[in-house]
Amino acid sequence: MMKKRFGAMVLAFSMALGLAATPQAGAKTVIYPTEATGEQVEENEKCIIDYSNTQDGYVMVQYKEDTSKMIKVQTTANDAEDRTYTYTLQPQRYEVIPLTEGDGSYKITVNLQVDGNRYSVVMSKTIDVELDDQFAPYIRPNQYVNYNASTKVVKKAATLTKKSKTDIAKVKKIYKYVIGNYKYDTKLAKTVQTGYLPDLDKVYKKKKGICFDYAAVMTAMLRSQGVPTKLVIGYTGNAYHAWVNVYSKKKGWITGAIYFNGKKWKLMDPTFASTSKSSKSIMKYIGDGRNYKAKYSY
Repeated sequence: MMKKRFGAMVLAFSMALGLAATPQAGAKTVIYPTEATGEQVEENEKCIIDYSNTQDGYVMVQYKEDTSKMIKVQTTANDAEDRTYTYTLQPQRYEVIPLTEGDGSYKITVNLQVDGNRYSVVMSKTIDVELDDQFAPYIRPNQYVNYNASTKVVKKAATLTKKSKTDIAKVKKIYKYVIGNYKYDTKLAKTVQTGYLPDLDKVYKKKKGICFDYAAVMTAMLRSQGVPTKLVIGYTGNAYHAWVNVYSKKKGWITGAIYFNGKKWKLMDPTFASTSKSSKSIMKYIGDGRNYKAKYSY
């Protein structure tokens, strides 16, 4: 999935007044669990789908055999083909696959490469999902935003937000840290392959990454501080991009704009719209949700 299109993508996320303090305000790291409990499973000799925790917005999938062939997991919500998400699975380990389309019916399919772009279905399972919390998929780690309490950016987030009393303060601290300490990896952008996933500890060590890495780092840091956050992939205009949405209790899910122009990151911050420091044309664009066509959220 992650081809060269991640070489020059927009990262937009909300920074709006009204992001209220949460019970996790301050520097308390919050890692919500993801586990294969074995209570509800679909299994054959090759793979297993553990759907014990769908109420928390995820399933766990494992391909049990070692193989050099590609393994793809697809989730389709409510029989809508345009709501099909595709993930690349590594063999012999569980992966957290998020259920980000809300309540409804999900078809989970595990596919093994035959050759080239041809795949055979190894397992298929349809499950009914009713989330305990609408934010459940966006406060937990998953395959795209993979972190735990030991992940270095998570520890950094706790340090950065030690004195932060509100979510908006956390967002500002984390944004400032990422754009001030990480460089764009031009070489990786030119060579990135399908199935690329951010390794957050490697990104932290190199202090370098592509837009997908930036988005995943910010998302992990914010979620670990109790801020519901979406990593969104879609379109701004005709360009394929990624951005990060943050939840506001006053306004709901809001898309502001932090974008990469091919050379550097820039902030267009609707939080300060009332100060008239941002141009009217830019603020009009940011405020028009039609300019951001979300396709997938993780």
